[in-house]
Amino acid sequence: MSDIDELQRRITAAMDRVAKGLDGLAAQGDRDDASVRQQLDEEKTVNAQLTERVRVLKERQDAALARLEAQGAQAEARMTKLDTDLQKLRRVNAQLTEACDALRRANEEGVGEPHLINKAMMAELESLRAARAVDLSEADTILGALTPLLQAAARDDGAGAGNAAEAAGTKTEEESA
Repeated sequence: MSDIDELQRRITAAMDRVAKGLDGLAAQGDRDDASVRQQLDEEKTVNAQLTERVRVLKERQDAALARLEAQGAQAEARMTKLDTDLQKLRRVNAQLTEACDALRRANEEGVGEPHLINKAMMAELESLRAARAVDLSEADTILGALTPLLQAAARDDGAGAGNAAEAAGTKTEEESA
């Protein structure tokens, strides 16, 4: 019987050691699970931040694209108007040339016809109006192309205005010395 008691004591001691080991593993597992959960929460937070950044960047890019498309449409409209004005100028100049040729022929023949003079003057006035319209269209096209560049330069200068003022002050001091 003493062998049975000894074996029972040894089995009980072994089972106690196994229980303690399992408790230790469970506690370590809980700590590991908590650590993994914390890391997972941190990664979820980082992922949410990155998703928000991507959304903001996409909104900025979409807004910039819309601005560029609008500027492109405006530039195309200005170029179309310029082209129309140039075609009109060419047509009117051709009419002016024809009227001047007819007036010249009439002068060579010694026949001064008042309607040819009136026609030439009207063609010349129309040519001047068309030339003015072309000049205005060209100026509008140039201004339309320069406006975004000037706005960008103004934004850049606004950021560096203090530096520019300092540089201007330094030059003034140097020049006066």
